[in-house]
Amino acid sequence: MVKEVNGRTTEYPINDIFLKRYSPRAFSGEAISKEELMTLFEAARFAPSGSNVQPWRFIYAMRESPEFHDFLMFLTESNREWCAKAGALVVTISKTTRDNGVLSKTNSFDAGLTVENLLLQATELGLYAHPMAGIVPEVIKEKLNIPDEYKIEMMIAIGKPGKVSELSERNRIREKPSDRKPLSEIVFEGKFSV
Repeated sequence: MVKEVNGRTTEYPINDIFLKRYSPRAFSGEAISKEELMTLFEAARFAPSGSNVQPWRFIYAMRESPEFHDFLMFLTESNREWCAKAGALVVTISKTTRDNGVLSKTNSFDAGLTVENLLLQATELGLYAHPMAGIVPEVIKEKLNIPDEYKIEMMIAIGKPGKVSELSERNRIREKPSDRKPLSEIVFEGKFSV
C-alpha cells in the first residue's frame, strides 16, 4: 500500500516517522530544555553498534551557554547563517580504535546509526534536527581538545520549529523534505547493476 506523508510518497508501506523526518533549517531561536536534549541522546545511545563497541561521542552547547558562539564558529559560513537560531549545537565524533587498540572498521557507520536514532527521536518530540558536514574539523579538534584516535564526523543543529519566511532566499527554497531515489535505482537482486 503506497502512502504519502509530508509530500513524500512510498512504494511500500513504512512507518510515518521516516517520512516526517527531514533536515529543516527554520529554527525559532528558542531554547530547548536539557531534558529534551538528553532524551535525544538517550535514543542515540540505543543504536546498533558493531561488536557493541559504541564508538560515538557527543559534545554539545545549549543556546544560552557561553560555548554556543564557539560552536557556531565550527560551522561553515553558510550553515552559521541558519544555525544561529538553533536551541543546541552538537558535535558528533567517533573513536577510530577499539579499547584493545585495533583499528575500528565500523566507527563512522555506527556514528551514523546513532545520529539517525537522535534524528528520529527529535521528530517524534516535534523538534527539528539537522545533521551537517559543513564544518571546520581542524578548529573543532583544537578548541574541543579532541584526541587523535577520534574522528570528527558531523555537527547537528537541534531546535524548535521557526518561520521559513525568516530564512534567506536560498534556504527558503530548500526548506522542504527532499525526495528519494526509487528502489529500482538502489536495490539489486543477486548482483549489482548500473
